[in-house]
Amino acid sequence: MDAPTTTKATVPDRSAIPGWGVDADPENDPTYPYREREKDDHSGEWTRPPVQSSDVEILQSIEHKQRPAVFGTSTPPSGISGMLRRGAFKYSESHWAHWLMLMGADRVNMVEGIVQDLARARIPNIPAEMGMRSEWKHNRKGLVTKLAVTAAVGAAAFALFRWSGGRDRDGSGGRD
Repeated sequence: MDAPTTTKATVPDRSAIPGWGVDADPENDPTYPYREREKDDHSGEWTRPPVQSSDVEILQSIEHKQRPAVFGTSTPPSGISGMLRRGAFKYSESHWAHWLMLMGADRVNMVEGIVQDLARARIPNIPAEMGMRSEWKHNRKGLVTKLAVTAAVGAAAFALFRWSGGRDRDGSGGRD
């Protein structure tokens, strides 16, 4: 005889769940002091920190009138990717072209890096740079799936091009 099925969901024992209700006590809630705004000084008076100086080009959003006090200078825009980045910063951050151009610049920058490596007579270790060793160690199933899908798509593309490339212009495939 089958066990009766119940449609009523069982409520888990919340006391057995680590961290459950950690913010129930206002004295233990890390955001609680921010809710009590009348205790803080909100006059808006503060001294702006000195702005970092830079000897490289810094791209700045058109939404902001001044640079933040601290910013990164390790990778200034250069080459074709730099041109794309400069173009992206002519658009607002709310415009899709801004983000698409920045993503495209990242891809172009990757190709530029490979070309630079080859120009310096260094062969890039692309699998290592893509984290294949870590992927193999921590996500073996996912890596094997990615490689299998890539191989299948590559084999299908090769077969398709080979099949379509062997046909004559009249579509007879060289047959009489």
